[in-house]
Amino acid sequence: MANPEWELPPNSTGFLLLGLENLTTFQSLLFLIFLLVYLVTMAGNILIVVLVILDQHFHTPMYFFLGNLSFLETCYSTNILPKMLAGLLGGSRRISRSSCLTQWFFFGCLGGTECYLLSVMSYDRYLAICKPLHYAKIMNIKACIQLAAASWLNGFVETSVFFVFMVRLAFCGSRKIDHYFCESLTLIKLSCGNTRAVEIMSFVIVVIFTFPPFLLTVISYVCIIAAILRIPSSTGRKKAFSTCSSHLIVVSIFYGSIMFVYLLPKVEALRDLDKVFSLLYTALPPLVNPFLYTLRNQEVKKAVRKILARFVAFKRNETK
Repeated sequence: MANPEWELPPNSTGFLLLGLENLTTFQSLLFLIFLLVYLVTMAGNILIVVLVILDQHFHTPMYFFLGNLSFLETCYSTNILPKMLAGLLGGSRRISRSSCLTQWFFFGCLGGTECYLLSVMSYDRYLAICKPLHYAKIMNIKACIQLAAASWLNGFVETSVFFVFMVRLAFCGSRKIDHYFCESLTLIKLSCGNTRAVEIMSFVIVVIFTFPPFLLTVISYVCIIAAILRIPSSTGRKKAFSTCSSHLIVVSIFYGSIMFVYLLPKVEALRDLDKVFSLLYTALPPLVNPFLYTLRNQEVKKAVRKILARFVAFKRNETK
């Protein structure tokens, strides 16, 4: 017997998120896996934000941008994973039109902001490696705040412009979203009206807002790699590369999975692969960011141990 929570009532204006319906046999296992992913993601990124705020050793441009990225990742994960977890647990897969568009809006805003933050962090690493004598002067406090603010502003502006077109879409046929969150391509596909204007605007948004930060990221790393290769000693090259390797891995995962999802042909054979690669840029970067940026960093490890020691000491004094 079908679960009534997995069906839409007559005359409903909402949607049904099908999620990973092809893996119903593994629903419980997937729920536990993604619950663990969500908890680790939140704990790791919140810890970085706390460290950047409280510890003066991390009041540097690199960690300032990393703190922004970690805060973004907590919002990003919270926007998508809780609803997905509810569906995996057997709860309602229904989502109202307003909730769906709200989820899509914040997904777009945070995704756009992440593109800019990643490019800003690439530029920061470029200056640190290629222009070390001018780094402190260029990356001052005012410049860091302006770059971070511009990243957040651009992310919200581009999505707000697109949102005006998305809210006008009409849905009169199937309302089953073959995805685990409200994503623009699936919503456009479900629309029964003329989607030409939305598709054109989507292309314009990508060209004007999304492609430039991607291009800046690529150019920054081309210059960084060229500068590293010119370093005479292998020790110097290894040390220079270690300062940007973590960020390069995150950028590769983020943009690589996005390109797969949005550039490959939308055919039935690749439908499930689309979902898998969507998971890569929605769940994997927020999960691996804290580990990539902290596991090999002795300063961060030391700061974490210091905070944990203070917390334990506080709890002991509290119980006395």
